Amino acid sequence: MVAKKKGAGGNLTRSQIVTVRLDPKLKFAAELAARKQRRTISSFIEWAVEEAVDMITINQTKTSIKDVMNRTWDVEEPDRIVKLALNYPEFLTFDEERLWKIISEQPYFWYRDWERGGGWQLVESWVNFENIRAQWATLNKIISGEATITDLPEGEENPNAPPMPLIDDSVPF
Repeated sequence: MVAKKKGAGGNLTRSQIVTVRLDPKLKFAAELAARKQRRTISSFIEWAVEEAVDMITINQTKTSIKDVMNRTWDVEEPDRIVKLALNYPEFLTFDEERLWKIISEQPYFWYRDWERGGGWQLVESWVNFENIRAQWATLNKIISGEATITDLPEGEENPNAPPMPLIDDSVPF
């Protein structure tokens, strides 16, 4: 059970704080609209954003931003970015694109098809989310220049491969 934070009102989950700049006229209009709906201005802005993400579409198939959110949301940030990259790469920021490039090219982050040479497909069912989460701090350090790709673990070897023969160095030839 999640502990209730001191000062939290009611049983509602805590929401994120976002600082927004509004033109004075627009702020006044938002205050009037909030009064009309008997809401706080924060509640009104949250409602307005919810309405907007339902109305804004991204393509001819009328996929809404809300649909994108529902398809890609996860409580874990690494999982969200991977899902976004796989389904809607056009929404990645530059740093997220850099993260995705590393993730998509590293065998350690993928389940592999050993019967066909150990490759992988860029689809969600082949993603090793556990490994990505475990290396998330290192991935972010790579992006910030504090680490390199060599700091990531290597991908596993083929579990079905025959063991390598032992080399006896004492043989004189």
